[in-house]
Amino acid sequence: MSKKYDPSWENAITVVQEVQPPFVPDGAHAMTVVIDYPPGSAGAPPHKHPSGPAFGYMLEGEMLFELEGEPPRVIRAGEAFWEPGGEVIHYSDGNNRDDMRCRFTVTMLCVPGQPMLTLVDDEELAARAHLRVPADSDAPKTLVQE
Repeated sequence: MSKKYDPSWENAITVVQEVQPPFVPDGAHAMTVVIDYPPGSAGAPPHKHPSGPAFGYMLEGEMLFELEGEPPRVIRAGEAFWEPGGEVIHYSDGNNRDDMRCRFTVTMLCVPGQPMLTLVDDEELAARAHLRVPADSDAPKTLVQE
């Protein structure tokens, strides 16, 4: 391997997402994980990232992505996504396909000693149901059974 840098290194960079997160906690630490769902998986139950934002990138397949206040949408391989954290509920991260796996990476920022993810109970889901945006009739349908 050459010890000299590649003079075209700046051309190797592709920006896939650029956002201004609402906050980054003081003293935050980061955790990067890879999530790998089999075909047809409903994914994680509704949850929050209580102390910081989360940034993701689809490696393979398709994810049905739904955040509180936004209509569900499909994220495909090569696309980036993010969620602000805090009190925003993440309703769906399930595999949108039943014929292939779904793999994505997520980097979560968090206050030390706080959980990266907390599940939302049925009582809170019911109390916040008015904040959930219905899917358009033309939008892809979820594989999650309600």
